[in-house]
Amino acid sequence: MTDRVIPLVDARRAIPLPRVGTSDAERSTPPADTLARPLRDLRISVTDRCNFRCTYCMPKDIFGSDYKFLPREEVLSFEEITRLARIFKAHGTEKIRLTGGEPLLRKKLERLIEMLAALGGLDLTLTTNGSVLAHTAQSLKDAGLQRVTVSLDSLDDEVFRAMNDVDFPVARVLEGIDAATAAGLAPVKINMVVKRGVNDHTIVAMARRFKGTGHIVRFIEFMDVGSSNGWRMDDVVPSAEVVRRIAAELPVEPVDANYFGEVAERWRYRDGSGEIGVISSVTQAFCRTCTRARLSTDGMLYTCLFAASGYDLRALLRGSASDRDIEGAIAGIWRARSDRYSEIRTAETAKSRKIEMSYIGG
Repeated sequence: MTDRVIPLVDARRAIPLPRVGTSDAERSTPPADTLARPLRDLRISVTDRCNFRCTYCMPKDIFGSDYKFLPREEVLSFEEITRLARIFKAHGTEKIRLTGGEPLLRKKLERLIEMLAALGGLDLTLTTNGSVLAHTAQSLKDAGLQRVTVSLDSLDDEVFRAMNDVDFPVARVLEGIDAATAAGLAPVKINMVVKRGVNDHTIVAMARRFKGTGHIVRFIEFMDVGSSNGWRMDDVVPSAEVVRRIAAELPVEPVDANYFGEVAERWRYRDGSGEIGVISSVTQAFCRTCTRARLSTDGMLYTCLFAASGYDLRALLRGSASDRDIEGAIAGIWRARSDRYSEIRTAETAKSRKIEMSYIGG
């Protein structure tokens, strides 16, 4: 067996990659991290740009009109993304989710979807704010996309416009959901980030609106992602409280997870009219089953949503590294992974500087 050290660079400093074996036996075994978690899911941010300025993600006081987004030459090409996706697939990755920013702002995204779909054997999904989904849903489906998740933080138009902070109406997002359904990108998952005193009074209305439609609303605890959203524990509405509020009017019961590593805790309506989910990374950490890696728009690999730094895969792609080199680098990163931020979160760690969610996707 020959060992190699492939240097990677994170966002702030050069760091050595853990020593990686490149024997055929090691290469044929999907990597598991230090907590025995496999590498099953890859989230790929295709753009750092967004047409919303949601207060919990890209607040205007940080991402204002003078904010400098990544120049085109620093963004991974579709060919580079597809090359990495092929390598991740060889490591056992089964699901790829395209994110942003707002992924539908990336020009000719359907071409990337076609390229990823051609790899075969992947569950290919996308998360969007829904703003242009009504016009793109059919072409996304035709390209090979299988499902979409739509972010929608309230059905109350005034609340929603305030939260997206660009005065975008609820009705146009609902049109996008309808278009996705008609195109066959269903069931649609609807993500609602719940913030106390802002939109929590609209929880039950959201559940009621999509009950019986086949779509699944997932209520997400307001998280301390990045350093710009002004997170406070007082603003978090625990998932247990969300379920209690809904159950008081629309009786629900718990359901087993669909698969290992599913982030949402599932609840179904007792009358058989569908289900909801809650994502509880603040109050009920699910780090022990996290199988997700994240690839930023400029090719940085992050092993946790709450990471402070990542590994520069773009340098390998644009250097002389072979697929075998990159495969070994990714395996070494994953095998050294010990992330469990939500399990060890404290008031102090919550204040620590982290990569912004808009940079690596949610």
